[in-house]
Amino acid sequence: MNIFSKKPTPRGIEKEINTLQLEEKKLVAEIKRTAKTGNDVCCNLNSCTLVNPRLRQQIANLQSSRAQMRGIATHTQVMSALTSVAVGMKGASKAMSAMNKQMAPAKQAKVIQEFQRQSAQMDMTTEMMSDAIDDALDNDEAGDETEELTNQVLDEIGVDVASQLSSAPKGKIAGKNTEGASSSNVDELEKRLAALRNP
Repeated sequence: MNIFSKKPTPRGIEKEINTLQLEEKKLVAEIKRTAKTGNDVCCNLNSCTLVNPRLRQQIANLQSSRAQMRGIATHTQVMSALTSVAVGMKGASKAMSAMNKQMAPAKQAKVIQEFQRQSAQMDMTTEMMSDAIDDALDNDEAGDETEELTNQVLDEIGVDVASQLSSAPKGKIAGKNTEGASSSNVDELEKRLAALRNP
């Protein structure tokens, strides 16, 4: 195969090297076979072909070409990777430039200050509303406590009056007895109320 007839590829060069190495092995096998049979003429001819520097020089040249092509391929891959990195960096720098234009420091500081002011105002409003609700609930609780105490006093009075009414005689009673009993009951109730007022 003439390597100058078309563009050599790493695979084509590898194939040519393998072909030449296979030919070299065949020559060695042929030399051994002819030496065993005693054919000195063929043995010398094959030995001259094998020792001829052209075959081995061609293999060495092909191996050198293969190494160069691999080096070029690696270099091309590195260049491609560097180009991709450069394109990525270009896009990133455009994005950062656009972001820097949008995020002007003075503008952002103003936005943050406004946020802090509104947040503080909201905290104050929330605290005032919470205090107002607490005050309203405390007044309701005081009213509830007053009502409970009044009901308790009335219940105590009502229980005593009811127990006294159950023990009272039923039917018509003479006028004097009724007045005496009612005045003693009223006096007793007044004493109890006075005791509750002045503990």
